[in-house]
Amino acid sequence: MFSAISTAITLNPLLGLIILVALVFLAWNLTLHWQVYQKIKLMFKGTKVADLEGVIFEQIKRLRQTEKNLEELTQFAKYVEKMAVSSIQKVGVVRFNPFSDTGGDQSFCIACLDAQNNGFTLTSLFTREGTRIYTKPIIANESKYPLTEEEKRAIEEAANNNKTIKKAKKKD
Repeated sequence: MFSAISTAITLNPLLGLIILVALVFLAWNLTLHWQVYQKIKLMFKGTKVADLEGVIFEQIKRLRQTEKNLEELTQFAKYVEKMAVSSIQKVGVVRFNPFSDTGGDQSFCIACLDAQNNGFTLTSLFTREGTRIYTKPIIANESKYPLTEEEKRAIEEAANNNKTIKKAKKKD
């Protein structure tokens, strides 16, 4: 059979060219079919369905679950953001000696503020007789009670600490 084909090709070169082109197209077609088969096999890998429609429905179900999870994460992020704004973010500490007759800076004032500069000051006065602790509410860096110089410095330090952190983050 091959000898008859080879004889026909030698007698008619155009027939040989047609057979060669047909073989090239056959090889190309088989390659394309193999690639499509591999992609379909990859698409069905790990699924329990046997047809393309089932795969599409399974992907739609996964997409809906992903959208639901994304919505839950968005709601949680909003909650965390709301909590972060009202949480203590800025802290300033000032140590001082309120009395000249006692030694050391044993007294202190701590200012704790949130993002809107609301919070409190905590002041501890150390004396020989004992320690006294005072607290004052702070709203927008101010208090309805008179603030001592140390408390004002602690509030200012707290506000400046947050600015320093923002500058450091910008440099990174």
